[in-house]
Amino acid sequence: MSIISLIIKREFISKVRNKSFIVMTFLSPLLFVALAGFVGYLSSMKADTKQIAIHDESGLFVQEFTAKNNKNATYKYLDLSGIDLKSLKDSITNESYEGLLYIPKAVDTKDFENNIQFISNNSPSISFTEKVQDIIASKLTKTNLVKANLDTLAINKARANVNINLTKASGEESVKGLNEIKIGIGGAFGYLIMMFIIIYGNMVMRSVIEEKTSRIVEIIISSVKPFQLMIGKIIGTSLAGLLQFFIWAAIGLSLMFAASTFFGVNVSPTAKISPELMQAAQQEMAGTAQMYIKELWNLPIASILIGFVVYFIGGYFLYSSFYAAIGAAVDNQTDSQQFLLPIMMPLILAVYIGFFTVINDPHGTVAVVFSMIPLTSPIVMLMRIPFGVPLWQIAISVTLLFASFFAVVWFAAKIYRIGILMYGKKPSWLELYKWLKY
Repeated sequence: MSIISLIIKREFISKVRNKSFIVMTFLSPLLFVALAGFVGYLSSMKADTKQIAIHDESGLFVQEFTAKNNKNATYKYLDLSGIDLKSLKDSITNESYEGLLYIPKAVDTKDFENNIQFISNNSPSISFTEKVQDIIASKLTKTNLVKANLDTLAINKARANVNINLTKASGEESVKGLNEIKIGIGGAFGYLIMMFIIIYGNMVMRSVIEEKTSRIVEIIISSVKPFQLMIGKIIGTSLAGLLQFFIWAAIGLSLMFAASTFFGVNVSPTAKISPELMQAAQQEMAGTAQMYIKELWNLPIASILIGFVVYFIGGYFLYSSFYAAIGAAVDNQTDSQQFLLPIMMPLILAVYIGFFTVINDPHGTVAVVFSMIPLTSPIVMLMRIPFGVPLWQIAISVTLLFASFFAVVWFAAKIYRIGILMYGKKPSWLELYKWLKY
């Protein structure tokens, strides 16, 4: 067995036998489900009802607000127009009410547009402000229509509500928000890659630092070359990470099959939904859930999973070379912080590009270019794959990614070779550059 294979085996076994690795492999999916359930529970909790005092000197709007009161409303509007304005302001100061909506008298409806005030100790939310503005604007519009002798009932009847039904070229009905679902799936896998790169990259760096500070590396490199040691650490840790991902994927697919069975969805590629079922799906939540689950199964799941593995390996190899070089150059993790920020910036940039560019134009110039650049392609390309990416673009992206990995390994090995035996000195960027020339 070759020396590199022995190092890979040693690193892999040491990682998978670690108790924290075993516990988190099986505990992480449960924690994720529990967290999602907890967030869902918090979002379903009814917020405390906030009382809003209204001092309407015009008498035109107070009924419009009080009509909105019900037991499930977040805000309760109180007609306090008969109370002195100064007393109400004092009540706001004493936090007796969440806020005071003051509507003065006006001769013309135009005067209301810029003279209404909301008085509170804290700034209200944008949604609340917009809601209040909509209620007042709606009332003013109706008043203006009546003054203009226009039939408001006829105008309301003339309003048209358009609901576009989405249909595929094959004739099957589709669901709204499918692009958001795709970017959500791609973003989740892209974010996983970023987290794996950071977590397992730091694991490689810590392993190098520990061996360096304990002087074990001095014994190890008497038998192996620094380049072989670095490659072995990177590959061994990546295999442990892939094993962990496959376990998580198996658990996730099991949950997806359980959801499909629960909703009675046929997930085979030739599965069709009858027109009767599609019609029922528009009226019942169960039918809607069936369509969404079917659309999820129609996504290129195999391409997404294969792409995740390929880009995880390529991205991890690329960034782990940087982490291994940094670990060899420093004596402790504190000294490594100055070198980590330039490594993490491309990952952060890739996430922002994915969420702000890919969702709007997955095949645009910006998305395509950054899905080819090796430092950002593992995340950006994975976000594009659910939208359908030509194979030639994926081939070019993967080729550039692995070519860059070999180039970076060659440079990182120079730093690793010298830094692995350097002690007691904090290197600078200039010194790292000099090491590259040795």
